[in-house]
Amino acid sequence: MHSIILFAHGARDPEWARPLQRLREAVLARRPEADVRLAFLEFMTPSLPEAIDAAAAVGATDVAVVPVFLAQGGHVRRDVPAMLETACARHPALEIRLQPVLGEAQSVLDAMAEVVLAG
Repeated sequence: MHSIILFAHGARDPEWARPLQRLREAVLARRPEADVRLAFLEFMTPSLPEAIDAAAAVGATDVAVVPVFLAQGGHVRRDVPAMLETACARHPALEIRLQPVLGEAQSVLDAMAEVVLAG
């Protein structure tokens, strides 16, 4: 089973996660067979390690971690690889891949430009 974890920073306000929940629903609409989860760096649950553990517990064979950040900063360069290294040690049979930062994809930048110009 393929698992996708949409990984974001997190916030104290639970309303902050609504767009991420909508993104999860949009991914599921296109890939209903996938296990799509949210995970957060801080303030919200589940954490990235907890989401990976949960994906493994339901039988995922591979996990794609998608950083839902606008740009690759210190968290994505330093913190996430360390978390994934630990997760790989806990789940050696699980293939875990870190995807590129979502906000740096040209199609995402183009979509944001269209919204800016439409406003």
